[in-house]
Formats: sequence, C-alpha cells, structure tokens
Amino acid sequence: MILVRRRSGVVVLVLSLSLFSGCAQVHQAHFNLHMDHNHATSATSPGADSDMTQDWAKQRLAKSPRHQEWVKIKYKPVGGTTEREVSAFVVYPEVKTKATAIVVIHEIFGMSDWIQNLTDQLAEAGYVAIAPDLLSGMGPNGGGTSDVATVGSTAIGVAIRDLPPDQITADLNAIADYVAKLPAANGRIATAGFCWGGGETFRYATNNPGLKAAFVFYGTPPLTGQPPALPVDKAALARIIAPVYGFYAGNDERINATVPATIEAMRQLNKQYDAVTYEGAGHGFMRAGDAPEPAAPATGNAAADKSATDTYQKASASYKANKKARDAAWTRWKTLLAKI
Repeated sequence: MILVRRRSGVVVLVLSLSLFSGCAQVHQAHFNLHMDHNHATSATSPGADSDMTQDWAKQRLAKSPRHQEWVKIKYKPVGGTTEREVSAFVVYPEVKTKATAIVVIHEIFGMSDWIQNLTDQLAEAGYVAIAPDLLSGMGPNGGGTSDVATVGSTAIGVAIRDLPPDQITADLNAIADYVAKLPAANGRIATAGFCWGGGETFRYATNNPGLKAAFVFYGTPPLTGQPPALPVDKAALARIIAPVYGFYAGNDERINATVPATIEAMRQLNKQYDAVTYEGAGHGFMRAGDAPEPAAPATGNAAADKSATDTYQKASASYKANKKARDAAWTRWKTLLAKI
C-alpha cells in the first residue's frame, strides 16, 4: 500500500524498499546522476564556500564539547594480499548508556567540514557517529580527500567516480565492524548518506543485512543502466532487509524522477520504504539549511545596490526554504533514530 500525505509543504510516501547492486555499470549510472548538479546555496554570501571547506562548520566543530577523534582502520580485502587503511572521523555522545552507531557516508565532495560537523550533531543527539573518508589512500601522496583536492578542481569528483564499488562496500564493512565493537556502542548500526552518499547508502543496504536502518538523503536507488531510462534494479532491491527512509528536495527532479519506479518496485517486493519530499527545498538542503543565513548587502551605489539586493533576496528565499526543510528533516530523522 502507498500512503501519500501533504502537510506543511511536505509530501510523504509510505511503502517498502531495498537497495543497490555492486556492478560498475550501476555505479557509473549513479555517479552520472550526482556529478551533473549543484547543491543549494549554503553560504552567508552566494558561492562563498567551497564544496569541501565550510568555515562556519569548522568553527562550530571546534566549539563542540564532545570527544572527537580520527582513527585509521585497517583490513585486508577479500582476495587481496595487502591491507587497506581507511581514515574515519568519530564523535562520541555524552550519555550514560551504550549507544546506537551511525555510519555517515559523505557527499560527492568527499570528507567536507560539514560532514564532520554533522557527525558531531549526531553525537549531540545521543549516537556514536563515524564518517569514513572513502577517498582514503586515493591522493597523490597516499592521503584522502584533502590530498586528492591538490590535483585540481575536478579531482575529487573524478576520484569518487573511479572508486571501485567493491572497495566502497569493503570499506563500509570495515567501518561498521569497527564501530559496532566500540565499548560505547550497543552493536546496532544504521547508515546515513547525502547526495552521492545517499546512493551509496542505498547500495550498502543491499550488501549488509545487519543494518537496522538506512537513511537516504537525496540519493538515487539501485539502477541497472544509464540515464535517462533509469531502470530500477529490482534484484538488488530484493536483498534489502532494513527499513529505508528517503529525504528528498522538492526542487530536485533529477533525483526525484527515480522515486516513482522505486516506490512501485518496493511495493511489489513488500519492502519498507518511507519517502518524504520537502517542497521548496533544493538538492543538498541538509547542508544549505544548516549554514548561517545570507548577510544583507552593504549600500552606497544605486546600480550595484539593486543587483546585490536582487541576489541577496534570491539567496535569502532559497536559504529559508532549505532551512525549513532541513529543520523538518532533522526532526523526522531523530524521531526515526529513536525507534531503532
């Protein structure tokens, strides 16, 4: 059964789901959907932040009272002869009991300041949160996202595109195994991903039957081919055990075009898939709505003032829509997490 509700600008679709296959063709189709896009404006002035660096997020993180640490997790890939090392950012909640762990899968921009800040926010909400840098070891000097970025402006996107799906799965398995065994964790694990990471959250749910939930933020479902056909991979969806919760932006048809077929496939497979669309929001609203509000322009020159004011008004309207969506999504997310 599909239940559709509209409330306060939010479209709710309730049904069932499963996720992604690991073949290279599917990975490329998913990457193509996420490579050709812009996130919603998220800076205090339009375009002020880079994709990887958000000073406001870094400043918030520095003020956090919670314990944060970087860890290096080593594992030997199946069939491999050498160990692989994955760097991950971990934040612990200030609670008296063991907590559920959340594996955070970053955007197509790699390990950004915002992803680290979001990981801290999850810990603030009471969860052990861990965000792996899936570009670990991919840089020219053996480093991760920041090392890859030194190659050029498109290097991170290209490196994300070229990540072997099996390596991503193996990395996430190693991360999940590590965090589940931490003394502060209770053994229950959920995943959450954004943009490219949302699609990888879908895919990982098809490969890890032990997940308690998968939270997909504006990510694509498993696909069997290239756009524009966007055929949903029902064989992959059939492997899902955990409930999957989708968070989508109203102004994001590039991603939303995949939702109806996913809904139908999930209905046929009797899998749990609860999708909510936040009207007025743009792709990347969780980051954009988390940023500081755009600053009003200075005045002094009539012609320049009009242009700056027009730009500011558009940025302000976009920010308000994204913040509304982000706040609603965050409330929903915490409610769902509490049920795990």
